[in-house]
Amino acid sequence: MNFDRTKEKLEILADAAKYDVSCSSSGGKRKNNGGLGDSSASGICHTYTEDGRCVSLLKILLTNHCIYDCIYCVSRKSNDIKRAAFTVEEVVDLTISFYRRNYIEGLFLSSGIFKDADTTMERLVRVAKKLRNEHNFNGYIHLKSIPGASDILIQEAALYADRLSVNLEIPTESGLKLLAPDKNREDMLQPMRIVQKGIQQYKDEKKIIKSVPKFAPAGQSTQMIVGATNENDLQIIKVADHFYQNYGMKRVYYSGYIPVTSDNRLPAITAEVPVLRENRLYQSDWLMRFYGFKADEILDSNMPFLDLEVDPKLSWALRHLDQFPVNLQTADYRMILRIPGIGVKTAMKIVSSRRFQVLNIDNLKKLGAAVNRAKYFIDFSYGNPFLKHLTDLNLRKLIIGGSQSKFQNQFSQQLTLF
Repeated sequence: MNFDRTKEKLEILADAAKYDVSCSSSGGKRKNNGGLGDSSASGICHTYTEDGRCVSLLKILLTNHCIYDCIYCVSRKSNDIKRAAFTVEEVVDLTISFYRRNYIEGLFLSSGIFKDADTTMERLVRVAKKLRNEHNFNGYIHLKSIPGASDILIQEAALYADRLSVNLEIPTESGLKLLAPDKNREDMLQPMRIVQKGIQQYKDEKKIIKSVPKFAPAGQSTQMIVGATNENDLQIIKVADHFYQNYGMKRVYYSGYIPVTSDNRLPAITAEVPVLRENRLYQSDWLMRFYGFKADEILDSNMPFLDLEVDPKLSWALRHLDQFPVNLQTADYRMILRIPGIGVKTAMKIVSSRRFQVLNIDNLKKLGAAVNRAKYFIDFSYGNPFLKHLTDLNLRKLIIGGSQSKFQNQFSQQLTLF
């Protein structure tokens, strides 16, 4: 292996991979100054497993050559950038080399589309297959399902990868046609259906045959670019909700549009708005996945965009003050979850603890609630002087002011969900 050339490829293809956020990255820059490990190597990112462990991954593209000309993509065929491509053997060698040095615990491998979808997908599968079969690699592998690839290749990929993902790219089909005219939505949906069907079949067969081969055990995910087209937030979270409900999606990722190319079909937009909007979409996503909210509860036709000033849970509460205050001793779990400042774990602790005692503010603090926010929405049996603000027009400003005071020394965009 030519070390200098491989290093150059790694820098190019790791940099190109950074725009894919369906593998969460910590952006770590810590170098090894005599200790163990090194997170400064090109392509290292971090994600989290289902049990909460943080896993370091080698995150790269197989190639940034691409036959498509998607307007928003840095790797579009008409963009004048430095191109590179790994061989299957180079990716395998890099993964094993990084793993042995304790840099990584797995691989996130995507690619531009060169020649055609099947050729690209076949090489991605060969990487995973060689790692598993020839090197007995048991680390985490995340592969991109290439839209338009044959069903057989997608099925084979799921036998070797822990997770597969297909980027939905633009939330709506009309937006996709505008910015990526070479692509079509059906090619993106078909791999998702194959993986969904295979996962369900695996679960059914596992009940009968314990040794049935694993099939994408970590599920599948997708990503949407936010802000490149004119979809509102209601449309975006409805699309996400649709994929959670109908495709068994593990995660939907939101990538705030970054103007990496210039084209009059793309919006001229400041850096601040996409980051904040992306943050609010993730918070809404969390509400749908873990808090029992429906997309049309979070937003509606009268309010199609998320409030950038407050998080979506607080925004919902402020618009539905008629459902508050909540009595913690009698309210059901679903309603307790909707109190601003109370998360899933705290809500479960409340339901468990209230059987043995009458809860007060001190109890809530010990249970982990953010009482500076929650106190305005709870009816304690002994009374609550903060309830007078429930009908106060300044309640919103009061809560925002308290939050700003508490976090005034932190970054202004470091927003908390609860």
